[in-house]
Amino acid sequence: MGTLSVNQNKLQKRLRRLVGEAVTDFGMIGEGDRVMVCLSGGKDSYTLLDVLLYLQKVAPVRFGIVAVNLDQKQPGFPEHVLPEYLQSIGVDYHIIEKDTYSIVKEKIPEGKTTCSLCSRLRRGALYTFADQIGATRLALGHHRDDILETFFLNLFFGGTLKAMPPKLLSDDGRNMVIRPLAYCSERDIEAYARMREFPIIPCNLCGSQENLQRQVIKEMLRDWEQKSPGRTEIMFRALQNVAPSQLADRSLFDFAGLQLDGTAPPRFVELMNL
Repeated sequence: MGTLSVNQNKLQKRLRRLVGEAVTDFGMIGEGDRVMVCLSGGKDSYTLLDVLLYLQKVAPVRFGIVAVNLDQKQPGFPEHVLPEYLQSIGVDYHIIEKDTYSIVKEKIPEGKTTCSLCSRLRRGALYTFADQIGATRLALGHHRDDILETFFLNLFFGGTLKAMPPKLLSDDGRNMVIRPLAYCSERDIEAYARMREFPIIPCNLCGSQENLQRQVIKEMLRDWEQKSPGRTEIMFRALQNVAPSQLADRSLFDFAGLQLDGTAPPRFVELMNL
C-alpha cells in the first residue's frame, strides 16, 4: 500500500483508536495473552487481524497473535488464498479442516436459513482448537453494527434484551471471547478493506441466502441512519447505559421489595396567610 490520502489516514487512525479503546475499556488483552484471531476471509476478520497486528507493536503489554481459519469444505472454496496472504505478512497461522458444510446441508431443509447450525458447529471447532494451542483469548470480527443487529433480532424475534458482548466467557468457562471491533462501524470497515485490498473470500453457504431476518434488520438500521445520521451510535451507547429499575426484569431489580421512604421530606410547603 502506497502513501495514504488524508481521508485514508483518518480512517486508519480512527479504527486503530476505536479498537484500542475497546480493548482497554473491557480489559480484552493482558500481559502474556495469546490471541487467536478467527479469520474467515471476510472484510471484518481481515481488518481485525490488521489492526491487532498494529496494536501488538505499540501496546504497553506484550501479547502473541495466531491466525486461525476454519475450512468448512464449502464447494469452490479457494484454499490457497488465506495461506498465501498470511505467509506474505509473516503471521503464525493454522488452517482447521472440518466438513461442517455437509452437516449443515444434511440437517437443514432446502430453503431454510443455515446460519444458526453453521455458527454452532464453527464455534465448537474454534473453541476446541483454542484449547489445543493454548490461546487465552479468541478474537472475533463482530463490529458495532453486528452487535446492534443481534440486539434487535433478539428484541423482535426472541423476546429478550441481549446482544453480543464485547467480552464473553464461554459457558464452560474455558474460553474468553473478545470482539475488539465492537466500537467500529461496518461502513468504516468496508472502506478500510477496500483501501487495504484484502483478498476477500465470499461465503457460499450463508452469504448468498436472501431474506434473512438479519438482513431485514440491517436494512432497517441503515435506513434509520440515513434519515437520522448518528442514530446508530446513539443506540449502541444505550447498550452501555442500562437502567434495570426502568425495565421489567424481576431478576435484575427487586420491584416487589420497593418500599416508601417514610423519612423523605414532603414536597409541598404550607401556604402562609397573607
